[in-house]
Order: sequence, then C-alpha cells, then structure tokens
Amino acid sequence: MTRSQQPALTLFAVGMIGLGILALVYGDFALVWQPVAPWIPGRTALAYVSGLVMLLGGVGLLLSSTVAWSTRILFPYLIVWLLLKAPALFVAPQMEAVWLGFGEIAVLMTGGWVLFATLSGLRDGSPLKFATGENGIHVARMLFAVSVIPIGLSHLVYVKQTVELVPAWLPYRVGWAYLTGAGQIACGLGVLFSIAPRVAATAEAAMISLFTILVWGPAILAAPKTRLPWTAFFISWAIASAAWVVARNIPAKRPSRL
Repeated sequence: MTRSQQPALTLFAVGMIGLGILALVYGDFALVWQPVAPWIPGRTALAYVSGLVMLLGGVGLLLSSTVAWSTRILFPYLIVWLLLKAPALFVAPQMEAVWLGFGEIAVLMTGGWVLFATLSGLRDGSPLKFATGENGIHVARMLFAVSVIPIGLSHLVYVKQTVELVPAWLPYRVGWAYLTGAGQIACGLGVLFSIAPRVAATAEAAMISLFTILVWGPAILAAPKTRLPWTAFFISWAIASAAWVVARNIPAKRPSRL
C-alpha cells in the first residue's frame, strides 16, 4: 500500500522531518504558520513536543512497520494545527491574509488526511473509521479544493507582496503574480467541480513546488543562518507534498467504452 503513495509519501515525510528539526533547534513553533500565544503555559515545552511529533511522525512515514501509527498521530496533530488558525477567521474575517493562512494549513492537513484514509489500517468499529477509505479521501479532496482558492486569491489581493517574491530574473513579474493567482483558483475549482480534477491537483502541486524551489531556495542561499527562509521553505515543501498526496489519490479518468 505504501508503494502506491510514492513519491508523495516520502516528500510529505521529509517536510514533517524538516519542520520537526527546526522546532527542536529553535525551541519554538513555526512562526506565523503555527501560532501559539506567548502566554500559553509551558509554551517552549509544547514546542519541543510538537517538534518531536513532526520529526518522529515523519520518520515513521518512511518505515512500513510504523507508517500506520504515524498517520494516526500526524492526522489529529494537523487538525489541532489547523484549529489554531481558526480563531483568526472570526477575529478578522474581512482580511484575506487570514483566509490565506488558514488555507495553507488546511491543504497541509488534507494531505495528512488522505494518508490517514489510505494507510492507517483502522479496524471496523473504530470511531474514526468514517474518515478512512474512499469517503475520507473524497471529503479531504473537497476541503483541499476549497482551501486552494484563498491561496490563489491572495496573489490577486496582495499583488505588491506577491511580486516581491517573484524571482527578479523573471520578466513581467506582475503578470506572473496574476497568472499564478488565477491558476491556483482555477485548480481549486477544477478539483471542486471535478473538471479534470487530477490534472488540476497535479498542476497545483507543481506550482507550489516551483514556488518552494524558486522563492525560498535562493532565500536560504542568501541567508543560510536565518530562521525565516528555512521555516518558509519547509512549510512550503510540506504544503506542496500534501498537494501531491491529494493529486496521487484522485483516480485517473478512464476512457469510455464505445
């Protein structure tokens, strides 16, 4: 079963491992992507626990003997991570940036959900059995589709900030900002309404992968000892890998028989 999820499974595992290592190195959460208020008791200890969960969970995904348990641990962990972003939706629902942040983590969570649905091996009678199998994959796919839309919309709302992230060597940087934003919205709608959904999800995964390499790769090379580029790189990597997981589990359209 794990072979059927490759190479997306390995990419997802690497993302979790990278984020786990960063949490342990800095004794902190993943900056704006994993907001935990400073007043929370034992915040640093919780950050170390979070790092261990991601590190060990990522390593566990790479081993056939532990992959089921890793999906069972990472899926609820990612749900908690998503819930940490939810209050902002009620505090500032008019801010597109809030929906962007929620959408990014929701995409990450859907990747973990699909892996849970396919690899957790839950027995009949388990209270979470409903979240596995084709039903679980379908719901995760719909959540993925809806979550991609605000990510694309942010490119259009925050054009200036998006242009600053476009590599300087690319011509027509404003055009790329609009094009990628519109493309991501189209990918989300394609998956949502089953219009070439596998192609749409694959295109979304490819775009985020390119963003990871072209935006945050050079940022790391420019400031290898700075925390932000590394964190942004592995967050982007994890989101891209989650998109690859979702795309991998959308059935290819079979040719109709005449």
